[in-house]
Amino acid sequence: MILTKKFTHVIKNIAAGFFPVVPFDPNTEKIELLDLSPANKFFSEKNYENTEALNQFIDIFRANSGAKFLIGGYTETRNMYRRSDLFDKNLATEENAGEPRNLHLGIDIWGDTDTPISAPLGGMVHSYAFNDNFGDYCATIILQHQVDTLNFYTLYGHLAVKDLSAIRSGQFITRGETFAHFGPPAENGHWPPHLHFQVILDIGNMEGDYPGVCKTS
Repeated sequence: MILTKKFTHVIKNIAAGFFPVVPFDPNTEKIELLDLSPANKFFSEKNYENTEALNQFIDIFRANSGAKFLIGGYTETRNMYRRSDLFDKNLATEENAGEPRNLHLGIDIWGDTDTPISAPLGGMVHSYAFNDNFGDYCATIILQHQVDTLNFYTLYGHLAVKDLSAIRSGQFITRGETFAHFGPPAENGHWPPHLHFQVILDIGNMEGDYPGVCKTS
């Protein structure tokens, strides 16, 4: 709790200096909220029964809204994770979790394949990996940041595979530097092109991966 309060205080003080994670002009472009929880009566199992159906749902919603990006998902309950048995398992042990993971812990930004991703503030490449499972992050990069005495991490998932060949652990990424891109479904875990962005305060011993979905309990 102390760490969370410290993080909130520090972030509020530096938020005005963040660089946009994706290219967006609020004067000429639009972002629309996307609800993928059971509360959205227009989003049902038929819309996520396969990757093509989910792609179509996202594409039509974005086109109809006239938005460059769709955004949302923090602490959202999502039944669509039923499409992959990955979310029936505990990450650490690979054993059946007994309760499926369906609570989303990051922010999703849905857009075009190859959309560039920039660092919101300077940081070091903590780790990266290709988490190659159906429904997983696949290409993943984690940056480590230090502001004053606060150390924290930002995770970027569902990236283009090419991004992993251009970085190394310990590499410094400057504020505003483009270091990754939205990956296509064949490379990003079979999802419509998007970025999973997540802030992590305590990463433990994990490298190149961190749970983006947890049990509701």
